[in-house]
Amino acid sequence: MSKSVVLAEKPSVARDIARVLGCHKKGNGFLEGTQYIVTWALGHLVTHADPEQYDNSYKEWKLEDLPILPQPFKLVPIKQTMKQFNAVKAQLNRADVKEVIIATDAGREGELVARWILEKAKSRKPVKRLWISSVTDQAIQKGFRELKDGRAYEHLYEAAVARAEADWVVGLNATRALTVKYNAQLSTGRVQTPTLAMIAAREKQIRDFTSKTYYGLQALTKEATYTWSFGPNNQTSNFNKDQVEQILKKLDKSKEGTFKSIQTTPKKQPAPPLFDLTELQKEGHRMFGWSAKETLSTLQGLYERHKIVTYPRTDSKHLSSDMKSTLKERIKAVDLQPYRAATNSILRSSTIQPQKGVIDDARVSDHHAIIPTEESPVLQNLSDKERKLYDLIVKRFLAVFLPPYAYDQTVITLEVLGETFTAKGKTVRDEGWKRVYQEDKESDTESTLPPVQKGESIEIRAISMTQGETKPPARFNEGTLLAAMENPSAFMAGESKDIIQTAVETGGLGTVATRADIIEKLFNSFVIEKKGKDIYTTSKGRQLLELVPEDLKSPSLTGEWEQRLTKIAKGTMKKEQFMKDMVSFSKTVVTQIKQSDQKFKHDNVTGKTCPTCLKNLLEVNGKRGKMLVCQDRECGYKKQVAMQTNARCPVCHKRMEMRGEGDGKLFVCKCGHREKLSAFEKRRESSGGAKANKKDVQKFLKQQDEPQNTAMAEALKKLLNQE
Repeated sequence: MSKSVVLAEKPSVARDIARVLGCHKKGNGFLEGTQYIVTWALGHLVTHADPEQYDNSYKEWKLEDLPILPQPFKLVPIKQTMKQFNAVKAQLNRADVKEVIIATDAGREGELVARWILEKAKSRKPVKRLWISSVTDQAIQKGFRELKDGRAYEHLYEAAVARAEADWVVGLNATRALTVKYNAQLSTGRVQTPTLAMIAAREKQIRDFTSKTYYGLQALTKEATYTWSFGPNNQTSNFNKDQVEQILKKLDKSKEGTFKSIQTTPKKQPAPPLFDLTELQKEGHRMFGWSAKETLSTLQGLYERHKIVTYPRTDSKHLSSDMKSTLKERIKAVDLQPYRAATNSILRSSTIQPQKGVIDDARVSDHHAIIPTEESPVLQNLSDKERKLYDLIVKRFLAVFLPPYAYDQTVITLEVLGETFTAKGKTVRDEGWKRVYQEDKESDTESTLPPVQKGESIEIRAISMTQGETKPPARFNEGTLLAAMENPSAFMAGESKDIIQTAVETGGLGTVATRADIIEKLFNSFVIEKKGKDIYTTSKGRQLLELVPEDLKSPSLTGEWEQRLTKIAKGTMKKEQFMKDMVSFSKTVVTQIKQSDQKFKHDNVTGKTCPTCLKNLLEVNGKRGKMLVCQDRECGYKKQVAMQTNARCPVCHKRMEMRGEGDGKLFVCKCGHREKLSAFEKRRESSGGAKANKKDVQKFLKQQDEPQNTAMAEALKKLLNQE
């Protein structure tokens, strides 16, 4: 009997598919049943070859070799996961296997993972595609009943290959050229450098900003405070202090005012739209201070392990019409104590219908918005982060089924000696969807105004002048940077027209699936750093922007490339034309770097020597604390010297840094408090906390030194644990 090989992206998903398909026989890197053989990648198993794999002379970085332009590109198995690649290849090439079912993540990158494996394994067997948005048993069963023809996803694969080849051609050549030219580790790329340029542009806005003082007036009565307004647009602030003082002098002796109008307007506010990945990452940062990477990693756990949310890497905030029949089951799945009041209200309705605009086929591309699956969660099995993130998703989902938030907005106009003062108030008529968000109730108590009559006079107790200062735009944090990458014009008003035009013509910088990685890459290459929650460019980052050719840091150009990749995925543009332009661009960039007469200077050189190559070390601010790194790019030595911890200072209660080595480790706080690790442990033990033994401390330190786990590393760990 012929069989089908099912190729999943990760072991955890493969095990779920195998269980549903009845594949229980364990093999070397696969699970087999009577009809199917389920095997898996570990993220990417195959990648583009490095330059030296085309020609050994490229192993040494030399300007005269650039640009390196493979024709054609060569694929190679990743050395660390070669064993699993060989296991997958063996199953693909079995004589009894007649077809392949691609079951990797349903998106551009997932398509690339599978197709590169098939190409390197030289599999020419017919291909079908499993395209699902959740990994519940029900979704897997339905997906296998409705398998797609693999040929329908050829354009998606072409777009993925175009993206990978463009990143190689542009990023590798520009990075090598800059690094060799200036003898420094200078990494650049078609998305990361424009993102860095956007952060620098915001810093320039802040530096160039000149604060101005503005003035206003307030009239105080027994029951309310009224704000002065003037001009055709009812402005409330005036930069002319003399003018405001003259009006104040005129009004100084006034004892009463007259109500000229009382206008009440009924208003309705719909629930916020459902989450796409970027919006959820922004909300995770706003609510909990999480990085984009933290939110995505937690979301992956909810999707893959717990199976209680739909596909994470989506750019849509809408649902498709074919999902209508599943909505009731999804609401029932979250009919749990924290949400029961809302679910009962929704389920009692004669028709379960989300608010207008939620269901929109035209605004759903590969995947719909992130919503709960039909599977009920076991809340006690979720980690604290998973519980918080799931809560955000469920509340946003339930909110769109509830009535709009309805209120009456009242504006009272008070006239005092010819000057107009106003007060605004709100009376809630129906909390609507806000019932889901108990914590927001306080904001609904906004100034209920006293009852007054038009033409009625009222005693004025005092009129005073107010003043304030105009403020520069805020620095980016990870939440606002994500929003800026999604829509540059909203954040860069006043900057170049190219940047503003980007948002009109394209979807922004990068994609929902790549933005978190881009931000991490900027931190890891030490061109940006965090101070508190705010992001700053480093000296290295600012110098890099001076050295990089202008086009390579243009958000407009990068946005245009993303738009062209989307066209390739839709079949309206040829990959060959896009790559021809990328090769031409790479040649121009390398030529400009070669011809530049600019200089790069390390301004963070320490007096400490690298133990490997004896060159002076650089001090950098990593995302988790200070590090010493070797300035020689080929050496690669690095050492953590201070790191942020969760230990709280006993004086000011802020988080402390850990510094030093061995028995000399100590906690240091910005307020000046210093405490040896041994003293900290005694204090913690005496207050009832568990003492950290030496092994625990070493384990903690090792975790801080290591980079964040990649999806491949996570998959490897899970696989090893299973075996």
